[in-house]
Amino acid sequence: MIDELDVAFDDQAERGKPRHRRGSRAGKGRGGRSAVAFVMAFVLLGLLGGGMYLGYSKVRDFFTAADYDGQGSGTVRVKIADGSTITDMGNALVDKDVVKSTKAFVNAAEANPKGENIQGGTYDLRKQMSGEAAVTLLLDPKARIVNGLTITEGQTANQAFAAISKKTGIPVEDFEKAAEDPVKLGVPDWWFNRKDGQKVDKSIEGFLFPDTYEFPPDATASSILETMVQHFLDVTTELNFVETVENDRKIITPYEALITASLAQAEAGNDEDLGKIVRVAYNRLYGGKFPCNCLQFDVGINYYYQLTGKPTKPSKDMTTAELTDPDNPYRTHGKPGLTPTPINNPGKEALKAAMSPPDGPWLYFVAIDKDGHSAFASTLAGHNKNIQKAKENGVL
Repeated sequence: MIDELDVAFDDQAERGKPRHRRGSRAGKGRGGRSAVAFVMAFVLLGLLGGGMYLGYSKVRDFFTAADYDGQGSGTVRVKIADGSTITDMGNALVDKDVVKSTKAFVNAAEANPKGENIQGGTYDLRKQMSGEAAVTLLLDPKARIVNGLTITEGQTANQAFAAISKKTGIPVEDFEKAAEDPVKLGVPDWWFNRKDGQKVDKSIEGFLFPDTYEFPPDATASSILETMVQHFLDVTTELNFVETVENDRKIITPYEALITASLAQAEAGNDEDLGKIVRVAYNRLYGGKFPCNCLQFDVGINYYYQLTGKPTKPSKDMTTAELTDPDNPYRTHGKPGLTPTPINNPGKEALKAAMSPPDGPWLYFVAIDKDGHSAFASTLAGHNKNIQKAKENGVL
């Protein structure tokens, strides 16, 4: 009987290949070759497995963040800039050798539920801390060096100098010296342009934006004032203050609007009245319906008294001679136009009022209650009625 496999081998022989018959020797050869193939496959798989492990180890090592162990030692002061990302913070910490790698810090911050609450500021930390320990310490309020100080709306530059000096220990004289050149502190020179024909007096007054500040321990008088000036510029840019005044007010400059904002800030008993007081000022100065286009705000008198070291006094106690004193450049009685400079540092609401006051015919106002609310009138007769109401309420 012909074996089908023999036929297949016969076919191969006819193509010039040697013929092999089945038998014990042939079977044994194939078995040997199978064993060798199996061993070689096993070795190959081993090599591949080893390579994969080595590759995994290298990838693992690449993505594992270098990190210190423990709480660190010593003390190092680090400044984290406001607005820093977690990566920025990590870079700052690596620069001071607080953490070993930025990634270690980032990983720790992302793992901490409060990690996003880390704030800019100056911190006392330790060198060679683990990322986790650094995050924990940065979230501890005691680690933050705080020199927080609030400058309120309507404070004058001199009042701000005294408050900051008390908080930081920097002499008032240093602030006064630095303030002599507001342009050097960052106030653009064009801010001092005027259209009212008055002499330009470049003063820092009006440009120290009222807010709460945290000054670093190494701050100087100049750097503090520069920070406040920059904040003023940022706020006025946000409000589109300059462009709005130039486009909508037209006959006054942004500096004159800033002066008006400071006058309204001093006169108003609350934010609600700021816009109307600004409108009174503009109507008196530019409306052509008020005597000599004079402002006749009393607050300029006290500002000059403060500058010259004289005691201030309530408006009701000021004499006509004091209100019209020709030696007082900040008087607004019997003299057209605004004061030479702002008389304080107005806040955001006062700036908004000066750039976009409400429309109205008002020429007069008077405080009528002890909460500081004012009543407004367009005629002297109406104003006198409001004065009587103020007297009845015990305000005048």
